[in-house]
Parts: sequence; structure tokens; C-alpha cells
Amino acid sequence: MSRKGKKSIVVPKGTEIKVDGLNVKVKGPKGQLELEVKKGIDITQEGEELFLSYDEKQKDFSKFQGLYRTLICNLIEGANSGFNKQLELIGVGYRATVKGNDLDLSLGFSHPTVVAIPEGLAVKVEKNTLVTISGIDKQKVGQFAAQIRGMKPPEPYKGKGVRYVGEYVRKKAGKTGK
Repeated sequence: MSRKGKKSIVVPKGTEIKVDGLNVKVKGPKGQLELEVKKGIDITQEGEELFLSYDEKQKDFSKFQGLYRTLICNLIEGANSGFNKQLELIGVGYRATVKGNDLDLSLGFSHPTVVAIPEGLAVKVEKNTLVTISGIDKQKVGQFAAQIRGMKPPEPYKGKGVRYVGEYVRKKAGKTGK
């Protein structure tokens, strides 16, 4: 049974939460997010705390209790402070620029790669090789960062490619000549 799902969610000051049946709406200083909860999960609000519960007769819902608790916590954190992911481009000639609503990447291919920035995300490029993705939806931020990293993941011999800041890339020894 999920222990995480049994803990209450503390709602910080300056954050509004509305529970309408299966929909949860969170409004904070950064913006507004909403989540649709699966039928069978009950959300009750008592003062500044939220509690999630489910019907004990249905075994499958214990795992969803912990899942939805975490998703609601992510909504609250996103509406209050937002989320950031940083990517670094490592390699000769690897660079990034933001042009309007597009991210232009030079990743060692014969052509530049242009990626449309999704709505609700902000992309900032520092020193041409450090890309910062920020937004209030954790899933969108992580998905867009993974999409960019997937275009040229770090290779194990020299470590060239796109990686998260602080990511460890395991290196391999190259072939030895005869």
C-alpha cells in the first residue's frame, strides 16, 4: 500500500485550490494548472491541507493514491515557483540560439536543427552552449528537455552531445592500434 499517498498535502499561502468532482485546479503566482483525477480517488480539503483517499475494496487504487498526490504536489510547486531544466551542448561548433518561437540548434549535422518551443515554456540560451528551459508544468519542461537531448545524446568516447547539467557520462576506452 502506498505510504506516500496517505500523507496530507500542505497548501502554501498565496495558492488557491479548487476541487470540482474529478478536476483539481491550482492557481498561484506563476499561473494556473489543472488535473483530472481518476474516478475512485476522493480528494477532501480541510483548511490548508488536502487529503486523498480511495475505496479500500478496490485494490488497484492504492497505487493511484500516491501517483495523484505527487501530481498535485507538482501542480502546487509549479504554480508557485515553476520548474527548470538546464542542458549543456558539448562539442566543437555545437551552439544554440533562440529565434522568435523557435530554438535553433547546431549539433554537428550538415544542417541546423530547428525546434518549435511549446506554448507555456520559456527557453533562454547563455554562452551559446547552455540552454535553460523553464515553465510551470513539470511534464512539459521535462519532455521538451528530453526531446532536445534525444537529438544528439552524449556519446561514450569523447562525451560530445547534449546533456543535462551535472549529468555523468560514462566514458569508454577507444580502440588500440596494432
